[in-house]
Amino acid sequence: DEQKSPLEDMPSSDTDINLEIPFAEQAANLKDGSVGSMCKAGGGDTLLPNFRLPKDKTGTTKIGDLAPQDMKKVYALALIELTALYDILGTEFKQQKAVKIKTKDSGLFGVPLSILLEHDQKKVPGTKIPLIFQKLIAQIEETTLETEGLLRIPGAATRVKSLCQELEAKFYEGTFNWEHVKQHDAASLLKLFIRELPQPLLTVEYLKAFQDVQNLPTKKQQLQALNLLVLLLPEANRDTLKVLLEFLQRVIDHRDKNKMTLKNVAMVMAPNLFMFHGFGSKTIEQNEFVMAAGTANVMRFMIRYQNLLWTIPKFIVNQVRKQNTESQRKEKKDKAMKKLLKKMAYDREKHEKQEKTPNDTDVPQGVIRVQAPHLSKVSMAIQLTEELKAGDIVARFLSQKSGNTQTLNKEEVFLYEIGGNIGERCLDGDTYMKDLYQLNPNAEWVIKPKQS
Repeated sequence: DEQKSPLEDMPSSDTDINLEIPFAEQAANLKDGSVGSMCKAGGGDTLLPNFRLPKDKTGTTKIGDLAPQDMKKVYALALIELTALYDILGTEFKQQKAVKIKTKDSGLFGVPLSILLEHDQKKVPGTKIPLIFQKLIAQIEETTLETEGLLRIPGAATRVKSLCQELEAKFYEGTFNWEHVKQHDAASLLKLFIRELPQPLLTVEYLKAFQDVQNLPTKKQQLQALNLLVLLLPEANRDTLKVLLEFLQRVIDHRDKNKMTLKNVAMVMAPNLFMFHGFGSKTIEQNEFVMAAGTANVMRFMIRYQNLLWTIPKFIVNQVRKQNTESQRKEKKDKAMKKLLKKMAYDREKHEKQEKTPNDTDVPQGVIRVQAPHLSKVSMAIQLTEELKAGDIVARFLSQKSGNTQTLNKEEVFLYEIGGNIGERCLDGDTYMKDLYQLNPNAEWVIKPKQS
C-alpha cells in the first residue's frame, strides 16, 4: 500500500510562510480570528502543502550567514519564541534532562558527537561532520541509490555486528577494507550510528519538543516549530542532521526505482532519531507505538521542508539588529562619559584631533564603498539604485580582472554586511542593496570568500 502512493510527494497547495511576524503572534491571531480554520494536521493527509518563502528585499538569512556573536542572540530569541508558540497552542514545552549515561571517550559507535568531532578534527582540520558518518553515506551512494528497499531492508545482523567491531579497530588506522561492505550493511551501520549516539542527534533537551510537533494544530505551525527547534540545536548536531536530511532526499529522488517514497523513508528513519530511553520515564516507552506514527510525520516534514528549516526568520534577525543597536547606544554613552573626563585632562586641539573621524565626507549620499581585499580590484564606490542587488556588485568586481592577481569565481565569494546593527551577515545574491542600506546605513560592505 505504501508503494502505491505516487501522489504523496506532490504539493496540495502553495502556501507562503511569513517570516516577518513572530510565529507565536501569528498563532494568537489565527486563534482569535477563526478557530474553525485551525484544521488538525494529522497523518491521514498524504498531500503536503508547497510551503514557500516570499522574496525579502533585504535578503534571506540562512544558518551560517551570521557571525557567532549574533548566532548566540538567535539561539536565545528562538528559545523565547518556541516557548511562546507552544504555550499559545496549548502544548507543554519543557527542556528535558537525561539520566546519566556512561559514555565512551574513543571509538566510533556510542561516542558523543563532540568527542568524535574533536578526534576527527585532529585528522581533518575544520571538519564539521563525523568522518565515519560521511564515509557510510558515501559508501551507500557509491553503488547506486536505485537499489530497491534501500534503507528499509536491513543488512545481516551478524555481519553488521562484525563490521561494527572491525570498523572500531581499523577505521582510524586506514586499514579497513570497504570493498566488502554491502550497501544494505552500510545503511544498517548508518542507522546504528545514529541510534547508538549516547545523546540523541535531536538532543536530550529538545527531543520531546521535536516529538510534540505532531500535536500542533496546523501544518504551518508544525513547520514553524521545527524551524525554531533546528535553530536551537548545537552546531555539531545541526550540521550532522543537515547532511543526513540531504542524503535522505537524494534517496527519495530515486523512488521510481528504489520504491523508497518520502513516507517510506520517514517511517524507516524516524525510530532512529526519535527513540531514546535516557529520560528514565516508563510512560514514554509505553507510548512508543503510538508515538512512532506521529514521529514519522515529523520526519516527513523535516525531509520535505529541510531548505526552509535552515532559514533564520526575519523577525529574529530584526530583533538581533535591535539588540545590537541598543548595546551600541549604551557603549556610546559610556564612551561619551569617558571623553568628557578626557576633555578635562587634554587641551581642546588634541581632543578635536582625536574626535575627527576619517572618511566622513569621501563617500557621497546614496553611494557605498565596497572593499574586496581578495580580488584584483580591492575597492569600489557603488551608486545605489532601486534595482541594484548584492549579486550585481559581486559580478561587477569579478569583471575587473587584471594581470596575474589570483581571482575567485562567483560561487566562491559573497558580499557581506558588517557592523552597524549586525555583527556580520553573508548576503544572498537577490538582496536589494538600497533597501538593506536604509535598514543598516552604518554597515561596511566587504566581498570575501565564505567560511566553510
